[in-house]
Amino acid sequence: MITEQTIIEAHNRIKPFIHQTPVLTSGSLDEIAGCMLFFKSENFQKVGAFKARGAMNAVLSLSREQRARGVATHSSGNHAQALARAAKIMGTKAYIVMPRTAPQIKKQGVIAYGGEIFECEPTLKSREETLATVVKEKGAHIIHPFNNYEVIAGQATAAKEFFEEINYLDFIIAPVGGGGLLSGTGLAAKFFSPQTIVMGAEPEGADDAYRSMESGMIEPSQSDSVADGLLTTLGTKTFPIIQETVKKIITVSDVEIISAMRLVWERLKIIIEPSAAVAFAALLKNKAQFRSKNVGIILSGGNIDLERAGKLFASV
Repeated sequence: MITEQTIIEAHNRIKPFIHQTPVLTSGSLDEIAGCMLFFKSENFQKVGAFKARGAMNAVLSLSREQRARGVATHSSGNHAQALARAAKIMGTKAYIVMPRTAPQIKKQGVIAYGGEIFECEPTLKSREETLATVVKEKGAHIIHPFNNYEVIAGQATAAKEFFEEINYLDFIIAPVGGGGLLSGTGLAAKFFSPQTIVMGAEPEGADDAYRSMESGMIEPSQSDSVADGLLTTLGTKTFPIIQETVKKIITVSDVEIISAMRLVWERLKIIIEPSAAVAFAALLKNKAQFRSKNVGIILSGGNIDLERAGKLFASV
């Protein structure tokens, strides 16, 4: 299991290979939200997303023999790029299963880092079956995008940094897909900022985390949202941590996600992807709950095709 020391060791292990991303603020967004906002900007992270943390920690945690066989995963894009980068740094191969519908910018990132892409249909079943075939052929070590304790510990370092810089957060909100970032954020709050309430945010069209918290068991994802990075189901390792450390999951519509993304682009003057806007959208939907509080929001990534962004903004 992951302890406080596990996260500290993970952070020390990956520090030479990641950015300590900035925390941004905006007076105009504070006025709109009715609270004090702090944005942990993981869109400035290596590969443009927090995933660089978990992938790097997982690859560094492998034995020399395991690394020599190469690493493999399935991912819609950000973990794919992160694992390809980590593999390149450590001098090994990365075999990446990606849905054929994954954004082109993310596929290009994988190729740029030397990863080999195997396309599949945009379903979890197809992802897993294709990955099994690749692993059988290549003999590579699987590094799951979220259902892996080394990955979770790596993702927890984002919130650890956040709390070290802003040590008076009343709430912290993170998006949830498979749960690697949210479970890591929950653990970081538990160990480094126990007074901070952890909230999750996800699309209405992929609300498996919300339904899972309600039912007490992992529910399947519907996978229908503009937030392509969140279209997956919770893991057997992430879900129990989320149950223990996260107070609530807030769901938001695609229109609310796009509107929040537009506000961040316009007011913070930075590029984020739809998945990264989900946490801010959740706050805007529930302003009364956060009124006059200090709220931390993790902006998870910034990998989006600009043409697609233009079409999304034009749609609302």
